[in-house]
Parts: sequence; C-alpha cells; structure tokens
Amino acid sequence: MSQETDKNHTDNPDAVPPGTSGAGENTCRRCRGTGRVDGAPCPDCGGTGRVVTPVGGG
Repeated sequence: MSQETDKNHTDNPDAVPPGTSGAGENTCRRCRGTGRVDGAPCPDCGGTGRVVTPVGGG
C-alpha cells in the first residue's frame, strides 16, 4: 500500500529486525498498537501492535 492510498501511514524509520542487539519492543506507529489497519492486520507489525526498535541514543 502506498502513502498515496494510505494518507495516515507513517513508516517507522527506527524499526529493526527482531533479535537485534540493543533493541526492544514499542507500540506500532501505523496501527497505534491495535494490530489492525482498515479492518485488516497491520502490515508494519503483522497484527501484533508492537515493533522492535533500537533502545537508547547510543
């Protein structure tokens, strides 16, 4: 889905793969933790409502 079709979409530029050293779970910005976008599972978090991002300003 492009930003043209989803004007509320905000990519999370801080997202990193699970298991990344120095990272932790945070609320998904796209679905705001609900796990759903337009009645479907959120494509950014896979429906979990959580994303993995780096911790700290290192």
